Amino acid sequence: MNADEVKKILGLVPHPREGGWYVQTYKAGERIAAEAFSAGRYGGARHTGTAIYYLLERGTFSEMHRLRSDEVFHFYAGDAVEMLQLEEQGGGRVVRIGNRLDEGERPQVVVRRGIWQGSRLATGGAWALLGCTVSPGFEFADYEAGSRAQLCAEWPEFHQLIRELTRPALVR
Repeated sequence: MNADEVKKILGLVPHPREGGWYVQTYKAGERIAAEAFSAGRYGGARHTGTAIYYLLERGTFSEMHRLRSDEVFHFYAGDAVEMLQLEEQGGGRVVRIGNRLDEGERPQVVVRRGIWQGSRLATGGAWALLGCTVSPGFEFADYEAGSRAQLCAEWPEFHQLIRELTRPALVR
């Protein structure tokens, strides 16, 4: 299979914020009141969980961003993905999402809320199909895009990868 076939079969559309292709496959019917969380974390009630298919192909990437909820990525098919995670207290790491366990890849990767993250295909990859489960459920209001300048200033050891996983600031 190729990326276009996967997009057609699964009904994937361009992600409006992050980059790549996606479709929501699950939204829990139950909701949690905003008051159940630490003050100001959410502006309203949240579904208990959501899930999407997420596809990256050559020329696409998941821009550096962070969420107010925990996220779990699952590898389904295609080529490995490299994910940069930047910790709020400093430091960071690159993890590989894939099925080559003996090469350090993992088919499941957790991103805790508040961690800056961005992803791209590993070198030489053509496409990758992932799943992403978010709890409490994803809402676009909980998405914060990363600033290239700010992230490079705070994590200079990752400046090259940050540049590759961010878009230039718009000049108005």
